Amino acid sequence: MTNSLTFIGQNINVVIDRPMGSKHPKHNFTYELNYGYIPNTKSADGEELDAYVLGVDGPITKTRGVCIAVIRRTDDVDDKLIVTQDGKDFSDSEIEKLTEFQEKWFKHVILRKKI
Repeated sequence: MTNSLTFIGQNINVVIDRPMGSKHPKHNFTYELNYGYIPNTKSADGEELDAYVLGVDGPITKTRGVCIAVIRRTDDVDDKLIVTQDGKDFSDSEIEKLTEFQEKWFKHVILRKKI
């Protein structure tokens, strides 16, 4: 299993399998952000590590960016990386607001590397 916290501060590739504006395949909500996964990783749910891509204003299929934080669900086994492009930073409250469309159903904390 891949330790999601090791990605904070790293440049990583993200494959977008749920582009902004697409519908979740099982639940009735629309992705307000580009959402995807980090290739060749494995999270606690057995799938590849998931990532939200912040700061992109339209649907994309892949990107490279910096992981600025991790959403750790405390009532689920799934961590979500927060990835941005061009060195953009987002506050915890901005991350909460942008990911609320999906994270509102889970208890979670936002983790960042201590400097």
